[in-house]
Amino acid sequence: MPMSNTYRHRWPALAVLLVAEAMNLLDATIMTVAAPAIHADLGGPVSDIQWYGAAYTLPFAVLLIAGGRLGDIAGRRRVFGIGVAGFVLASLACAFALSAGLLIGARAVQGAAAALVIPQTIGLIRVMFDGDELARAMGSIGPVMGLAAVCGPVAGGVLTHAASWRAVFFVNVPLGLGVLIAAPLLREDRSARRPRLDLVGTVLVSGAVGSITYPLIQGADFRSYAAAWGLGLALFATFAVHQRHRTRRELSPLVEPSLFGNRGFSAALLCSVLFFAVVSGLMLVVVVQLQLGPHIGVLAAGLTLLPWSCAMGISSWTAGRRLVPRHGSRVMYAGLAALLTGVLGAVAAYTTAPDTGYAWPLLAALAVCGAGQGLFAVPFFTTALHRVRPHETGSAAGLLNAVQQLGSTLGVALLGSVFFRGGAEEAFWVAAGLLVATGAATVFMTPKRAATYLSVSS
Repeated sequence: MPMSNTYRHRWPALAVLLVAEAMNLLDATIMTVAAPAIHADLGGPVSDIQWYGAAYTLPFAVLLIAGGRLGDIAGRRRVFGIGVAGFVLASLACAFALSAGLLIGARAVQGAAAALVIPQTIGLIRVMFDGDELARAMGSIGPVMGLAAVCGPVAGGVLTHAASWRAVFFVNVPLGLGVLIAAPLLREDRSARRPRLDLVGTVLVSGAVGSITYPLIQGADFRSYAAAWGLGLALFATFAVHQRHRTRRELSPLVEPSLFGNRGFSAALLCSVLFFAVVSGLMLVVVVQLQLGPHIGVLAAGLTLLPWSCAMGISSWTAGRRLVPRHGSRVMYAGLAALLTGVLGAVAAYTTAPDTGYAWPLLAALAVCGAGQGLFAVPFFTTALHRVRPHETGSAAGLLNAVQQLGSTLGVALLGSVFFRGGAEEAFWVAAGLLVATGAATVFMTPKRAATYLSVSS
């Protein structure tokens, strides 16, 4: 095989992969803004607003690692193309859905398709680039994701206001078709030693996550919580035993069990769940409160998230270029402090706002939240993978991605339920508590001498 840097289509191919990455994030952020309008049109219980997001992120989270394994087995370009095609078809099904149940089902198919697409991106970039070009290619992912995060809420508000909530799903069609047309530019790649897909492990972890998430979203009673969570914990324990059994038999586990012997990585998984639960859950609370409380409209609700997204983009760039190379993992603590400050500022804004008016001080608080998110996220992944051994890297990266999506699902479920029962202020107080727990977990994932060992490629 010729060297990566002789592949003449590598930069157009990188653009194809970045569009696919952005399409996934756009879909998630657009839906956050459009969900109340969808509920007003299709009807159903108010918990459907949470399911519109969770139905996507839940299968996405639990199938990410299996999607990566399928790329190893069948070829990353082939699985990537199948995933994008499925994503486009599921988007059309969402756009034409005539009931909440049909939309939730189509969203689940979307999430499963995205789980085929996203794990292939890093592998395809690595096979097309090497040396300094690889660093440049990998470094391009962050700004593109930041741009998608900025555009998503605005696009969701504009499209829903100007046309219909159905338009937010039609956006995926031209983007997806463009990716499919350009997909032949990608270079095929598969693992030299093909692993076997762990179907039993995938079913066990899917059942465990679903058992824990479902009662949160449905607002079940205590007995239902206890029964479902007991089942979820039992399935997680069975999954752990199953993974060790496959490892002893020299079969490919879904997750490398040796990762959990690394205290720092285990703490990073907990941090990821807690942190992204706060971020995703609060974004939903903000836009739903504005549309169901003051009734300010979907466009204004989407624009309200703009300070958060813009501040996150600026702080991410500043952290990657300036702060992390100089201060390393200590930047995470600054990010958590800023995010907590923004959350408390939002509580004050809601407390002082008139019952039927717009809480203008909320914009400043959300900007501080966005700055904190960017400062935390940039050093987090580097720190989490710092002590992971080479043969564990693929499994570790996939697991971190999956846990991030799981955290987002749980955050939407938990903070959404708290909001519908007690209001936005109570949801933000719960988020503050989760951030304190995140800080405690962060202590265990960082080395005793924090930090100047990290660096981020520009």
